[in-house]
Amino acid sequence: MEIGAEFWVAAAFVTFIALMIYMGFHRTILDGLDRRTARIKAELDEAMRLREEAHKLLESYKQRHHDAEREAEAIIAGAKAEAERVAGEAKAKMEELIARRTKMAEVKIGQAEAQALAEVRAAAADAAVAAATTILTESTKGKVADDLIARGIHDVKTKLN
Repeated sequence: MEIGAEFWVAAAFVTFIALMIYMGFHRTILDGLDRRTARIKAELDEAMRLREEAHKLLESYKQRHHDAEREAEAIIAGAKAEAERVAGEAKAKMEELIARRTKMAEVKIGQAEAQALAEVRAAAADAAVAAATTILTESTKGKVADDLIARGIHDVKTKLN
C-alpha cells in the first residue's frame, strides 16, 4: 500500500491537534472565548440597563412636559382672568371719573346760572333804584322830598339785595 499525500496531511493534522491538546491551547482558546462571552454579556446587560434608564428618563421628561403644559395653561388662564379684572376695574374707574366730571360740570353750570341771575337782579335793582330816584326827584321837591327819596332808596336797596 502506498502512503499518499492525504495520509501525511491527516497525520500532520492529528499530530497538530494532539500537540495543541497537550499544550493546553484548547483551554486558552476556551478561556478566551469565555472571557469574550462574559464581556459581551456584560455589555448586553449594561445596554439593557441603559435602555431602561433611557426609557425611565423619557417617561420622566414626558411627565414634566405634560406638567409644564398644564402649568402654562393655568398661567394663561390666570393672566386672562387678571386682565379681565383689571379691564373691569379700569372701566369702573372711567365711568366713575365721567360721572364725577359730569357732576362737576353740572355744578359749574348751576353756579354760573346763579351768578348770572344774581347779576341780573343786581342790575334790575340798580335800574329800579335809578328810575325811582329820577321819578321821585322830579315829582317831589324840598326837604320832605329829600327824606322820602332817601328812605325809599334805602328800602328798595334792602329789599332787592
